[in-house]
This record gives sequence, structure tokens and C-alpha cells, in this order.
Amino acid sequence: MTSSHPSSRPDSQVESLGMAPNTPSQDPWLLQPPRASYLEQTPESVSASSRGSVALHSGGNNSPLLAQDEKRLSEAFVSPELPNSGPSSPSRKRSVVTRPIFWIIALAVLIIVIVAVIVPVYFLVIKPHSSDSESSASGAPSGTGGSGGSGSTGKSLTTGGNGSVVTTSDGTTFTYINNFDGFWVSNPEDPFNNNAQPNSWTPPLNTSWNWGQDNVYGVNLGGLFVLEPFISPALFQKYPSAVDEWTLSILMAADTASGGLNQIEEHYNTFVTEQDIAEIAGAGLNWIRLPIPFWAIEKWDFEPFLDKVCWPYILRVLQWARKYGIRVNLDLHTIPGSQNGYNHSGKSGSVNFLNGVMGLANAERALNYIRIIAEFISQPEWQPVVPAFSIMNEPLISTIGEDQMISFYLAVYDMIREITGIGEGHGPYIVIHDGFLGVASWAGFLQGSDRIILDTHPYFAFDGTSSTAPIATGTGLQAGGIWPQTACNSWADSMNTSQTAFGITVAGEFSNGINQCGLFLTGTTGTESSGPSCSLFLDSSQWNQTMKDGLMEFTLASMDALQNWFFWTWKVGNSSTTNSVESPLWSYQLGLQNGWIPTDPRMAIGTCVALGVSPQPFRGQYLSWQTGGAGAGTIAATSIATYGQYPPATISGLIPIANEALLPTYTSTSAIPTLPPPTFSPTPTVSIGNGWYDSADTGLAPTQVQGCSYPNAWDAVSSAMPTALCPPGTVAAGVSPTSVPVPTARRAR
Repeated sequence: MTSSHPSSRPDSQVESLGMAPNTPSQDPWLLQPPRASYLEQTPESVSASSRGSVALHSGGNNSPLLAQDEKRLSEAFVSPELPNSGPSSPSRKRSVVTRPIFWIIALAVLIIVIVAVIVPVYFLVIKPHSSDSESSASGAPSGTGGSGGSGSTGKSLTTGGNGSVVTTSDGTTFTYINNFDGFWVSNPEDPFNNNAQPNSWTPPLNTSWNWGQDNVYGVNLGGLFVLEPFISPALFQKYPSAVDEWTLSILMAADTASGGLNQIEEHYNTFVTEQDIAEIAGAGLNWIRLPIPFWAIEKWDFEPFLDKVCWPYILRVLQWARKYGIRVNLDLHTIPGSQNGYNHSGKSGSVNFLNGVMGLANAERALNYIRIIAEFISQPEWQPVVPAFSIMNEPLISTIGEDQMISFYLAVYDMIREITGIGEGHGPYIVIHDGFLGVASWAGFLQGSDRIILDTHPYFAFDGTSSTAPIATGTGLQAGGIWPQTACNSWADSMNTSQTAFGITVAGEFSNGINQCGLFLTGTTGTESSGPSCSLFLDSSQWNQTMKDGLMEFTLASMDALQNWFFWTWKVGNSSTTNSVESPLWSYQLGLQNGWIPTDPRMAIGTCVALGVSPQPFRGQYLSWQTGGAGAGTIAATSIATYGQYPPATISGLIPIANEALLPTYTSTSAIPTLPPPTFSPTPTVSIGNGWYDSADTGLAPTQVQGCSYPNAWDAVSSAMPTALCPPGTVAAGVSPTSVPVPTARRAR
């Protein structure tokens, strides 16, 4: 094998991940009482402008319910008006209220009423939805991810609803605005409490999500832990020759005067704050898709990334999500060697995952990183807040090959379910991307499998349908020109069909991008996305109400057509030259603030029908095995026979006469770099886990074979094939047919 890269990873135990400095702490709270009846309301039973209980509290969430109820009770028992009881009545008998027995009975009744009615009302309504603006006496805890706030009920437990003041870990405050009966909870003594609820129509984290009944209204936190030029343009404007995080990291590391790679950590610390997560909950959303890089775990020596530092910040986001009742779809966005050649895979250029000379070796690393993440999020402390795991973002199947990708998906599925077990409550849903084949191509995929979600990313900007048709036209249902109806016609029927032909199907990404206009949207080189023809779409301050109405109608149509969705992305950073967002079509937060994103996502329901597009509706109930019920884990024998071989029989991107048995591979002899739990202060009274769910999973991690050289793992498609095994005399470990071990004990529920 040829290479300029020496062995990059020591065989010894990798040092444990350190806590990044200035990392705030986390909270949440205790046992969940029964849900109040008003929380069971649905969009059908309550108008979009009137949510929650009208009997229990005012629109401002400020009613002193307990005091008023006590007053009513006092008036009812102490001041009765008896008939014919005037002072001149000669026949007046001694009033019942002056008799001792009455007071004994009244007192008993009063106590019973207070215990049976007032106390539950207090704990279910007043306490969760407190609008008291006084800060918690305990202050902000210093552990990862949490903060105190108003509505304190003790030294540790705090909670608040609309109008409550939240004190963050650095002492700053903000007012929580949530008009949908959402409430946050925080308890440093029990940081894994899952009682928070983002709104009245979303089950709290300690209650099962009902796929087919509960709708995913989500946003991506794109550009936070995986840097993208158009989302964080200022970072790339500072280093004009940077085209991706690989080149940006090299340039930053050399710029020690500006802080070197610490600039990336500053981005982790400031780009998304706790207030962002609170605003997401207040916007009626209930999920976050969180892209993370594999270098949250480790990097190898030849890779320039800032490794391990983002992990504590990832945990901080997860704890913020828990605090506000938001579920997280954790998305492994980068893969060693690149799974698509795009800049958001870590390095733009060629695909070196299951493609080319290093394709198999890179897949070995990918499997191990997926395994490490699955072990962490399957722990009971994290399973409720991370119920879905997107195992690979946007693999380019046209290059990798469909059979090769499916073989990898099945290998990952078996590996994860061997860790978690089978059935609802055993680890996360496994999310697979459609690889740009479209959802119809996955009909009937792995029938009988346990909890797999299909993810698709519909974008007009990148699918060839981008056009110059105007969107600033019309009013009402006529607003948006062709675009709202185009969204419904393009996506509604296919998404509905996929719910039955495949199972749970979500749009993991979509946006308002009807064209490729946006600073650095198509990369840092060239001007096609920011030239004169795009000027209107770069500056939202130019948009009139007609423009905003058109975008709003397009947004509503897209949401309705996709049903379960994650907008890409929550926020876009300012350009350093204009100090403004120059990709406004891609910022949910900006649209929310300026009127082209709905303040209540339920407003989208029925938009496509109103536009005359009536797709076959999904019946709302999946097959039992698709959601971890009866039959889950018993995969059809035909699927196992076709795709159960891993490594796959062939690897793409090789010369026709290549001897695939000689492909470079690694050896599994290195210690596993496990992901550590957060550090809390004060020390919680509950278990925090150790980062590894399945103690029986003791396999070692891949590393380079000592004495062997390897081609460039990120640019090996055109490298020469090895002509002999290394070290000489070893048994070929390449692409010889090998069946993936099937965890038969877990195939059945």
C-alpha cells in the first residue's frame, strides 16, 4: 500500500474527553403528575389563536388562582344567606352557622377540598405556568446546560411558563414567551427529569411519542457543530481561501494571533444559546435535529479538526432541550473520508466512504463512531430526550451504490439493535437517509425491522426545479405564485404514500429556498448565489408585505405537504461585511421575527387541500412492528438474503480488474474512546451513567495496522490498488463475503 500518512492513532487508551471551559450547567425536575385535562386539547378542539385552558388561567398566565379559589371557598362556607333570617323575625331559630357541629363539618370539608382540588391545581397549573418574575433563590447552577428561573418551589426545583424570567448560567436573564401552555422545568439534584412540555399538543418527554398522531414540527441547529459557509459566513469571510471546515481549521490553527482553533470553540459557545432553545419551544415547535461531527469523539492525526471539544457543548444543547421539553433527532453529519463530497461532510471533494481504495477502511471507522454514539444515547438518562438517531447525513448513493449502502444500513441496524434490544423503549429510532433516490425507492425496505425512520431532504433550490417564477404575487391562497401549489404537488402525495409503503417518513431538511440565492449557499467560490440577480433574496429588509405573504403561503404549503418536518435551519449568522443575514430564505428565526414563518405551525394544516391538492391521506396508524410493537425485529428473510452480507460483495470506484480482497483495512485492537457524561455542580442525587449502555459490548476500536502504510483516507479514489497484503502473509480481511452476525435472540420481541 502507498501512503504519505503514518499510523495515526495510538493503540493505547485515548484520553477521556475533557470539559470545555465556560460550559454552563443543566437542570430539569421531579415526578410528573397526571396531565391536566386542558393539556389533552388538540388543534381541532381549540383555535389557533386560543390555546389551553380558558377556565383555569388568563391569557397572560397571571391569575392568582389559589388565592381566588380559597376566597370563593371561604365565602361559600362562612357567609351563607339563609331565607327568612332577618333580624325582626320572631320565629328565627339559632343559625346553623353558630353551631359547633357546623364548623367541624365545614372545616373538614374545607380541608378535603383544598387537598383534592387546590393542591393539584397548584402543582399542575400555577407552578408549571408561573409568571412570577422573581428569580430563583438558588440562582443558576454551575453544571452543564441548566439555569434557574422564576416560579421557584425550593432550593433546587424551579419551573416556569409564559412570562417567567429565566436566569442563565452566566447570570443573564430573559423572559420566556410561550403562548401555547408550554413550561420549562429545572432541578440540579435531578438533571435527567423529563417533565417539561413545549406546548399543550406535544407529550412531555416522560410520555411516549405517538407516531401517526403526534406531528414533528422541528428545526435543525445547522452550522453549530458542523460549520457551513452560508450559515456562519463571518468565519469564512475572515479566511477567504477556506472552502470547508477542513481548510478553515488549517487556516485557523495557523492564525495563533486570533486564537487559533479556539475561535471554533467560541462559536460553539455563542452561536446557539439557551434563549434560542426557549424561543424554539415558544414558536410551537417540538423537535430539534442536531447535526454533530464524528470528531466530537476523536480525530486521527492527519485530520485538522478540533476534536472532542464540541462534545460538552452538545450535551449542553441536549440538556437545554430537556429543560424546555424538546425532543432531539441526533444527526451524525460527517463521516470519515466524506459520504458525499459536500463541504458539510467535513471536506469537500471526493466520496471516500464505501467508494475507492479507502472506502472500506473509512466505513470501519464510521461503524465504530455510530456504535459509540448509540451506546451513549441508549442510556436511560438520554433515551427520552434523544429518541431518534440519524446515522448518516445524505450519503451520495449515486456514487456509493444502492446495494452497498443498503448492506451498510443493515449492518448498522443489527449493531444498534444488538446494543439496545428490540421493541419500543429499547434505544432510539434509527433514521436512514434516502440517499437522494426519493422516498418511493425505499418502499418495502427491511420489512419486519424494529423502528426505522426514512428521512428525505426536499429542496427546490437543489433538485433542478429552481426557477425565476415570482413569489411576491397575490394575496390569501393566491399568494406566492406557483410555489405553494408546487410544494403540495411535489411532496404531499409521495410523503403520504411512503407512510404506508415504507413506514414513518420525515423531511429531515427543507427550507424556503426557491432558488440558489444566498451568500456562500453554493460554496465560497463563485458568485452565482450572491450575484446581481440574487440581490432581492439576499436582503430581507427590501421585502414588502406581498413578498412576505408569498413566502408565508409557500411555507405553510411545504409544512402541510411534508407533515413531519425539520426546517433547515434555525438561524443564519450575519455577514461580516453587511452585519445582516444574507441567506434569509434559510433562517426560521428571521422569518419568525419578520412575518414569513408562521408563529404557530398548526396553521399549515389543510393548506394543500385549500389549494386544490387533495392527496390520499395517511390513515394515521403504522404497522405494529414499525413502531416497536408485535413482530418488530423479525426482518423478512428475503432482505437478509439479499443485503445481509457485510462488507458488501463489491466496492464502488475501483478499476475493473481490482482485487478487492487486497483493499486496505484496519485492525480492531485499539481502546474505545467512549463519550463521557456531563459534569454537574452540585452533584446530582441520581445516576448520571458512564457513557456506555451495553456492558456486554466489549469490542475494541479500529486502528491502522502497525508497519503498514495507507493512501490518503480523504482522497483515495484515484489511488493505486495495493498489490499485496500488509503485513505479508496475513489473511485477507477485505471484501470477502462475510455474513453480518444476526442477533437472533433479539429478532423477536
